[in-house]
Amino acid sequence: MLQLLLWQAEEEATSDHQPPTDRPEPVGLLAAETLIARLKARGLPAFDQVETHRNQHVMLSWVPGRRLRVHEGYAAAPDAVLQAIVRFVTPGTRRAARLEARRVFLEFPVDEYAPPVKPRRPSRLRPGDAPALLELSRLHRAMNQAHFDAALQTIPIRLSGRMRTRLGELRLDRRTGRPVCIGISRRHLRRDGWIGVRETLLHEMVHQWQAETGRPVDHGTEFRRKARQVGITPRAVRPD
Repeated sequence: MLQLLLWQAEEEATSDHQPPTDRPEPVGLLAAETLIARLKARGLPAFDQVETHRNQHVMLSWVPGRRLRVHEGYAAAPDAVLQAIVRFVTPGTRRAARLEARRVFLEFPVDEYAPPVKPRRPSRLRPGDAPALLELSRLHRAMNQAHFDAALQTIPIRLSGRMRTRLGELRLDRRTGRPVCIGISRRHLRRDGWIGVRETLLHEMVHQWQAETGRPVDHGTEFRRKARQVGITPRAVRPD
């Protein structure tokens, strides 16, 4: 599943959404059902599964036609923001329109209406992490040179023990959309070794290339084309 690790900017001042003067009213218990119904009423494309979450870093993630995950805080958003979400995930939306839609929905302050259930503490370094992180940084430099003409920015890389099915992730700044770090599953490294991790890192570097060049960070046609160009399989989870 694509993890589109997205961004939150300053609140948009529009005629139908005024910035809260005090603390916003949290969304209610039926927020998920309400949000999904409102999205469908605005033409949401068909997905086998639609669900909400309160992740601090993932505003929106989707696999076209299969699964959509959207932050629960959007239940409090005005119609224009929800229409932007629908436009963003609709197949065939042109790049300029998708970027504008992304700008609109990322400006809504979801965390003020649906705060995270429990803040996450950063993963602690474990024995053996230091040499593995050095090797990941070395691989990033080498593959940046080999596949991206050294155009990608140097980026922190971390190992995560929280990923269960995902192999890696690219985390983006919620305000600017710029890459913040790449995460690699510690379990993936232990299970699949450096051959598998090298491909996962290159996968996330393709997402980094999307973000740094102003493209939508997704698993769409452009991602698949670039993935094939750099010689990897365009997938985000390990096949069974």
